[in-house]
Amino acid sequence: MGDVLGPDSISDLPQSIIESILVKLPIRDAVKTSILSSKWRYKWASMSHLVFDEKSVPSCNDREVAEQSFVKFIAGTLFLHQGSIHKFQITNPNLQTCPEIDQWILFLSRNDIKELILELGEGEFFRVPSCLFNCKKLTRLEVSRCELDPPLSFKGFMYLKCLNLHQVLISPDAIQSLISNCPLLESLSLSYVDSLALTVRAPNLKHLCLEGEFKDICLEDTPLLVEIYLAMYMTDDIAEQFEQSSKCNFVKFLGGVPNLEKLVGLIDFTKYLSIGNDPRPRPIMYNKLETIELYQVSFEDMKEILVVLRLITSSPNLKELQISGSSNIPTAIDTPDLDFWEKECPSNATLRQLKVVKLTEMCGVPHEMEFIKFLLGCSPELETMMITSSAYDMEIQLKMLIELLKFRRASTRAEIVFVHE
Repeated sequence: MGDVLGPDSISDLPQSIIESILVKLPIRDAVKTSILSSKWRYKWASMSHLVFDEKSVPSCNDREVAEQSFVKFIAGTLFLHQGSIHKFQITNPNLQTCPEIDQWILFLSRNDIKELILELGEGEFFRVPSCLFNCKKLTRLEVSRCELDPPLSFKGFMYLKCLNLHQVLISPDAIQSLISNCPLLESLSLSYVDSLALTVRAPNLKHLCLEGEFKDICLEDTPLLVEIYLAMYMTDDIAEQFEQSSKCNFVKFLGGVPNLEKLVGLIDFTKYLSIGNDPRPRPIMYNKLETIELYQVSFEDMKEILVVLRLITSSPNLKELQISGSSNIPTAIDTPDLDFWEKECPSNATLRQLKVVKLTEMCGVPHEMEFIKFLLGCSPELETMMITSSAYDMEIQLKMLIELLKFRRASTRAEIVFVHE
């Protein structure tokens, strides 16, 4: 190879190509390339992407020694670095709060940092220094187990597109201001936040992930949202507070997202949407919504069933539907008011694009079976319906199977797969 290309021809490659090679290596190995030749001694020092994790330093059984080694390695790397740093990431569950992080963030704020990711270990929350808010060119910010307190002079991150806060201590006013003052924000993730009343105003937001005990959620200016993932842990106090409100949660949360393509609602989501007085305006149509996943739906609660029906009948291009139930057999087996389905289901409802249905935690209660009957009867393109039963009684399972065989199918190709958990 040396006879054809010369003894060190790779060193003469453009810096951009060399960096594309180096960033594919763990940073520990990238630094080791300095021993290849004199030309390679400081090639790594101009890398614009610096990612540090547990593998950046040799493994050690002594946690304190490992942490000191990790901190020393990062400090040494930054000391020798040349040029701009566009991405800086620390992912180390063993790293606790340390004063050196403040110095690193100050250094980064002066080096055109664009992506900052801090995933620290358990223990005391790290209080992020105010110099973070001087990183004017940030496009991505992800922090976990940190405390954020934007200074009064902070006017927002004008270029931020992705914001991910996991187990972060921040005041309600500060989070509202932070979201509203990031005009280009496209992706927002808030997880394990507690007792937060959140109003989201983000006209360019496309992806939203929320998980925690929220007092309230309102999507006020989010017309471009295409994907929502929500897990809402409702305490009894919060549920009671919602019940006393006259506002319709369905309208507040989903009333202004016409471009939605995927909706995933986990714990207490349908319960949350069902609360409030629905004035029954002309329903919004979700013409782009293709995937709906709803978990722990109570088929004992008529309001929750109405939420599910409203969603699927307002989504003419729905292709995949996944729902898990949470019914209690002893209390739900004699569920009354089956006239509900004739009253509430449009006689001409047709789910023309629905191809795949997955129903889990089904125990055969009447309203579950009526829902299955409705889906089979109005889905002419249905290919697969998988039903996972949570009923342990063989008699109940047999009864479910007999009923399923009686139901009319709009699709001649529909395959029903019945599975016992």
